[in-house]
Amino acid sequence: MLPEAGPDERRRGAAVGVAPTMRVRSASAPPPGWAVNEDVVFQFGPLVGVLDGATVPEGFDTGCVHGPQWYVRHLAARLGLAEAARPAATLVSNLAGAILAVRADHGDQCDLDHPGTPSSTVCLLRDGGDQVDYLVLCDSPLVLDAGGRVDVVVDDRLAASMAELRGAAAGLPGSADRATRFRHAVTLQRERMNRTHGYWVAAADPDAAYHAVVGTLPLRGPDALRRAVLLTDGASAAVDEFGLFDWVGLLDVVTSEGPGALIDRVRAAERDHPDRLRRHKPADDASAVYCEFTRPDDSGA
Repeated sequence: MLPEAGPDERRRGAAVGVAPTMRVRSASAPPPGWAVNEDVVFQFGPLVGVLDGATVPEGFDTGCVHGPQWYVRHLAARLGLAEAARPAATLVSNLAGAILAVRADHGDQCDLDHPGTPSSTVCLLRDGGDQVDYLVLCDSPLVLDAGGRVDVVVDDRLAASMAELRGAAAGLPGSADRATRFRHAVTLQRERMNRTHGYWVAAADPDAAYHAVVGTLPLRGPDALRRAVLLTDGASAAVDEFGLFDWVGLLDVVTSEGPGALIDRVRAAERDHPDRLRRHKPADDASAVYCEFTRPDDSGA
């Protein structure tokens, strides 16, 4: 696993002087005052990723003796083993295998069919030498700078489900208090997890991997990938929750100041604008992994 806010550099592919170099920097932190970080950032060879474990709201059962931190650490390890064992397999296939392996890691002491079973978002990037493969599952976005254009890869099915749930909660009797509305929303959200008309997330069902958003970008030529940032929603909140800047601005901040600086800005926004938070907690785990692809001759040819 990558050390928090620490750099790592790697060279793969063709002869020295020709192959692109991927440089990686990362930062990950729990909310202020929290000892447990339910995010994980990692690099195993050519594979880089961020996972965001789903926090269990107080008072809700999961049917499992393990928590989200256990789940994300096991899933990250299993992804690394899958990559080592099957480097030519698709990211989807390796993610499905990793989910299945973690299911076995639970043993017989957990009810893995429970709607609250531990789960995690997934955002992966894999350097193939001439191209990069990516995978996004649930709300951990990927920002890409390729061919002189910045785009964001998002899986918005959770957001769409949550919008519908807020509408359903609005239909509760006016006498319902905030706790009742929240419990109702969480119950409905759990019922939509890993369902065709709901949203998909890594949990106990390997089929979820086949519903991920995937793609491939070249590392050579005019459309080559130059920069990428993998984010958990605690870090992407800088754009989609607090509006501190757009995706281009986020990428530029991470490039010039590092992933840790992005998290610092989110923390400041959380302190200054607590009324704008839509989460059930005042701050969230936040992680960002920055990948920069450069060629020794900087020609991009």
